[in-house]
Amino acid sequence: MHKVMFLCTGNSCRSQMAEGIMRKLGKGLVEVHSAGLVPMGVNPNAAEVMKEIGIDISGQTSDEIDTELLNSMDVVITLCSNAESACPQTHVNVKRIHWPIDDPVGSDGSREEVLGKYRNARDEILGLIKGFLSSLAGSR
Repeated sequence: MHKVMFLCTGNSCRSQMAEGIMRKLGKGLVEVHSAGLVPMGVNPNAAEVMKEIGIDISGQTSDEIDTELLNSMDVVITLCSNAESACPQTHVNVKRIHWPIDDPVGSDGSREEVLGKYRNARDEILGLIKGFLSSLAGSR
């Protein structure tokens, strides 16, 4: 089983969506975690757009980076440039990947326009995770 951690600044939106998607699609293949530099709680808009695809992240927790847990991962995936640059150093055996996903938090516009930005982030993460899991399955 591969151990993967998603990191973002607030562990409220992108990393929470990634954790939920990976937990569902990678069941039996991946042990997944998420964390943030400054945890802010699970974003309600992120939870709403995840429910649209049948994934409930409302019970997930927004966690601060635990360096011991971080260094036990096989792969650490950062989802924002702040997390990429500010993430603590990891052991050389921890593979680091960066997926620069636009942050929908704080988006302007109508409710539907704002949710559209969350859906865009969700769908981009979904596609990247599908590719990641396909590469893991192919390397077995």
